Amino acid sequence: MNRRTFHRAPEGERRQELIQATLDTVAALGLRAATVRAIAIRAGVTAGLVRHYFDSKDQMVAEAYRFMLTTFAAKAADIGGDPRRRLRRFIMLNLTAPVADSRSLSLWASFISQVRVDPELAAIHREGYLGFRNDLQGLIRDFLVAETRPASEAVCRRHAIAINGMIDGLWLEGCLAGELFEEAELVAIALSSIEALLGLPLGSDEETVIGVEPAGDATTA
Repeated sequence: MNRRTFHRAPEGERRQELIQATLDTVAALGLRAATVRAIAIRAGVTAGLVRHYFDSKDQMVAEAYRFMLTTFAAKAADIGGDPRRRLRRFIMLNLTAPVADSRSLSLWASFISQVRVDPELAAIHREGYLGFRNDLQGLIRDFLVAETRPASEAVCRRHAIAINGMIDGLWLEGCLAGELFEEAELVAIALSSIEALLGLPLGSDEETVIGVEPAGDATTA
């Protein structure tokens, strides 16, 4: 088990480190095995210190899930460029690492199994889903407006629901069996499918198939 090196840190930083240690433990061991003791060991602190910041494991898990969802996917606000490029990049970033990798899959599988039976996690999940879908809906609206196409709220909402579902499916395929696909194949499939749905081109083959830029360059225009 990987342990973090203990160091003195401000309250906010220490709390964030414990949330990160919770996610690391869940990814490695699963939700059931992510006990307060296991999380404390991974964080390099005592269980007593963990309890100083969190009242219970349930609280730690809820805050960890909320944090995961805020960092799980690329955010529209972080992507620059014209509406066409922003929508294209949003799709690309959300189908490639680090959003789509084995760690993300482990976390998703661990938490999603509890969403239906834990009201707090269900509320957090709903908030995360709506945040992502609203991001996508806004990008679609801006793109359609730029192309002088109908962009009513109802039209954009339907497109966002459909495209979100497609991203979810391709993301799951890539995480579960990424070795079965060629490099950037799932991204190319997503973009061509969205082009067919919207009736508009999203980018060239060179941009979508040959090279997918890393998430750290999301704001590059």
